[in-house]
Amino acid sequence: MGIANLRVGVIGVGFGTIVQIPGFQDEGVEVVGVCSRRIERAENAAKEFNIPYYTDDYRDLISRTDVDAVSIVTPPAFHYPMAKAALEAGKHVLCEKPFALNVAEAFELYDLAKKTNRTSMITHEFRWSPQRAYIQALIHEGYLGEIRLASLRLFFGPRDGVRSGPATWALDGSQGGGFLFALGSHYIDALRHWFGDVISVDARVWTHYPDRGDESEASVRVTADDTFLFTLEFENGGLATMHASSVSPFGGGARIDLFGSEGTLVALQPGVNPPHDGEVMGARLGDSELAKLAMPDKFRPFQDQRDGRSVPFRLLVREFIEGIQNGVSPSPNFYDGWKCQQILDGVLESSRTGTRVVIR
Repeated sequence: MGIANLRVGVIGVGFGTIVQIPGFQDEGVEVVGVCSRRIERAENAAKEFNIPYYTDDYRDLISRTDVDAVSIVTPPAFHYPMAKAALEAGKHVLCEKPFALNVAEAFELYDLAKKTNRTSMITHEFRWSPQRAYIQALIHEGYLGEIRLASLRLFFGPRDGVRSGPATWALDGSQGGGFLFALGSHYIDALRHWFGDVISVDARVWTHYPDRGDESEASVRVTADDTFLFTLEFENGGLATMHASSVSPFGGGARIDLFGSEGTLVALQPGVNPPHDGEVMGARLGDSELAKLAMPDKFRPFQDQRDGRSVPFRLLVREFIEGIQNGVSPSPNFYDGWKCQQILDGVLESSRTGTRVVIR
């Protein structure tokens, strides 16, 4: 199947309209339909991007014969039923992370993707951000030697304090809300990509602001986490720790430190997402100090200034297309999504029980 022949339906018009729909179109993919729970939002997206069909029922979009693949860009609680319906309808699937609410759902989707032989990927587009792609290449080339320790931190928050806001799914842990699922999943995917499989988890999660008011000043009980801390043990013997909070004013963003038997790599991230112009610092045994490593051009193959996630997403789309052409599911695929969900569930279980959780 050539690029010009791939026809995609997009479910969700938040990130879907900011990054995904223009990204698909720029990569030569025909977006033939768009879906939103609010029909007026679907209509507006269809008009803005010249999409011929719009609906407020994802099942209608999935059932269309002119839809080859479905991209699911909805809150996490909808990922499982939508991805399952799409696979059962014979569609290729690109699904936002995390692609399930628990490991049972995740394994069922992974198993269904294998049985249906459809190309299925997770939208962990940050694998293609320049910083993280370059780090992966350096690790693969042996820059670090044997992996010893990874230390990650991510701190940011409202500078005028946590205030009232709408009572949305993002505040409800049972619907996949929370900082761990929202951004922790991206870092867990990065760590697995760099260091391999995880065999155990020690963790704590917190909700430091459980009681908030909504816009009508009614009380809202928050069950989603805003802070987490975990230690992962890898099959190869290395360890990774991460401490993160979305309620830390003036937190400064993210810092990644990776230590091995032969060297060290450091990446700074001033905002929530990896920057398009991000740099990598490094030093090997015998060097005098950390220094900026020259970024190869291949990790910044083209410019797209609309959104910092646009280039990584478009590179992921290219992998998705190639996977469909070759009848495979490139990584990050539903297997990776299942393994990531095992770790997410392990973090929550470890926090709840106060014990180390073994990942099988």
